[in-house]
Amino acid sequence: MIKKYRIEGLDCAKCAAKIEEELKKQEGVKFASVNFSTSELIVDAENMDAIIESIKKVEPDVRVVDVENEEDEEEENIKKEIIPVGVSTLLLSLVIIFGKNLHGISFLEYTIFFSAYLLSGGKIIWKAVKNLTRGTVFDENFLLTIATLGAIVIHELPEAVAVMLFFRVGEILEDHAVGKSRRSIKALLEIKPTFANLKVGREIRKVKPEEIKPGDIILVRPGEKIPLDGIVIEGSSAVDTSSLTGESKPRDVAEGDEVLSGMVNLSSLLTIKVAKPFSDSTISRILQLVEEASGRKAKVEKFITKFAHYYTPAVILIALSLSLIPPLIFNEPFKPWIYRALVLLVISCPCALVVSIPLSYFSSIGKSAKMGVLVKGANFLEALSSIKIIALDKTGTLTKGSFRISEMYPKNGFDENELLRFAAIAEWHSNHPIARSIVDEYRKRHGDITEELRSYREIPGRGVIAELESLEIIAGNDALMHEMGIEHDGYGVKDTAIYVAVNRKYVGYIILADEPKEDARKAVEELKKLNCKVVMLTGDNREIAERIASDLGIPKYYAELLPEDKVRVVEELKENGEGVIFVGDGINDAPVIARADVGIAMGALGSEASIEIADVVVMDDKPSKVPELIKVSRRTQKISWENIIFALSVKGFFISLGILGMATMWEAVFADVGVTLLAILNAMRLLK
Repeated sequence: MIKKYRIEGLDCAKCAAKIEEELKKQEGVKFASVNFSTSELIVDAENMDAIIESIKKVEPDVRVVDVENEEDEEEENIKKEIIPVGVSTLLLSLVIIFGKNLHGISFLEYTIFFSAYLLSGGKIIWKAVKNLTRGTVFDENFLLTIATLGAIVIHELPEAVAVMLFFRVGEILEDHAVGKSRRSIKALLEIKPTFANLKVGREIRKVKPEEIKPGDIILVRPGEKIPLDGIVIEGSSAVDTSSLTGESKPRDVAEGDEVLSGMVNLSSLLTIKVAKPFSDSTISRILQLVEEASGRKAKVEKFITKFAHYYTPAVILIALSLSLIPPLIFNEPFKPWIYRALVLLVISCPCALVVSIPLSYFSSIGKSAKMGVLVKGANFLEALSSIKIIALDKTGTLTKGSFRISEMYPKNGFDENELLRFAAIAEWHSNHPIARSIVDEYRKRHGDITEELRSYREIPGRGVIAELESLEIIAGNDALMHEMGIEHDGYGVKDTAIYVAVNRKYVGYIILADEPKEDARKAVEELKKLNCKVVMLTGDNREIAERIASDLGIPKYYAELLPEDKVRVVEELKENGEGVIFVGDGINDAPVIARADVGIAMGALGSEASIEIADVVVMDDKPSKVPELIKVSRRTQKISWENIIFALSVKGFFISLGILGMATMWEAVFADVGVTLLAILNAMRLLK
């Protein structure tokens, strides 16, 4: 059984990776993932007590908390950290202000300095010692402990205290910055409803959403969150969908309309019949995606983790060589060269990179979720930044997909009512937008279909064949009529046409009109501005495809495609080595969404299939969110590389100064902590 835990006191991405590696070695562990950005452990194991024990062996100072019973103690922990740092700062200030000669330190001053050192650095030293007993040497705790103890040995006590003090201050600020990012995601996750008003007879009970079953009746009062997906059976109201779609404009719902968990009822009482259990509801699926997304690492994140693994031992080796080679070979005094080596150790901590890079991707995933776009992993966010070919489906992606019957042409003695009835019977069980429009039109005029079908077969990209007791109804496009050998007219229609035949006798055809979405042209223009090549793929006939492509300014289109043809076209587009993003409706386009380098599902509000298949889900059905997401991904890449170049450049500069004896420990710690904080703050710009 998969369980989620929060790991309190997780210091860096390297520690998270270390815990994950240890857990994967444990017997009985089927799956383990530790996400530093969210401090979250997801594990599937038989014996959780043994798992927690193994975590404690690797990182004794962390605390494993079951998220179901977790209380937010982050601010309280930061306050506890501030007390020893504050006392240490006061002691250091008193000695520096009132001490007469720091190089001739008196016993009292020495005692005060050492007390301040233990207050500010005791936690770091203890961590370093415990890590040593477990064979973990090359981390920031070890580097700082060696550097400051070395400073004490060469009688540089003020600098030893300052290094520990500034590092602890930096840690507190870093925790606050990382915590702010985590809280921004946590705020998003708070859209989870906490209760439901279950109607049992005349009684209303307040229960957990998890206790509600499909078919139960719930009441949602104004101001309350809708706790589960369902159908409105009584009442009408406006609902706020912004938590799901990022769209601020309220949506009107009435009897018969579908509502989704996470929406907020704004004006009137709604009575809702529950359609799905809470575990399968829209809000549960969204929360799961957001929580797990940053566990899929981008290439640059993996590079930084690997880089830190080799970087720290290399720096320690250089520092050791710097402290020994000049004195032993060139007969130089030991003290200045040891001091330079200690400065080098302080500067070398890779915290700026191992914290800020994962934070960049985590922040962007959170920002995307807030604007109604769910990205299933940092790897997909990274891929979006470099792909230049965007292939878009037409119906439901670029067009509204809400077809309306504009004209009906009955033939061979049939009338309009008979043509519509036969078409509705055939399309009754289909979820295709064209089918739903025909069924909805029949319902408005005549009510529900009462005939029961003996068999039903849907032919992808063609149409449907339905059989009653004495009738075979064929409804589909021109290609299906030719395939079945049925003579028909209506060739060259400029809009979508559905042809109907009963017992192989032609009944007539129905013309359906579809219009481009309001923001479709804007989306295409924005994609072009981003230097993306835009193509349209559709199963509709060439005349319709040409009209829509011309209206939207799409230079290239492919028409009359079956699902397998769309896969073939995407494969051809990929032949020149460029990646392809495919944007589709997530159900009929499942094969091509899965085959594209990044598959984006549009029109996915409540669609289980699209959420499962796609790498990215646009929750409000707006194609203009695609260029917005590409901009976010490119900005994320830009900021990540800014941090990498900035951190390595500054560290390289100060390492050079340290080797040349031109940098003190004070400057070294400012360089290390300062670079880390600036990199984190730069990463957090992505939340704005």
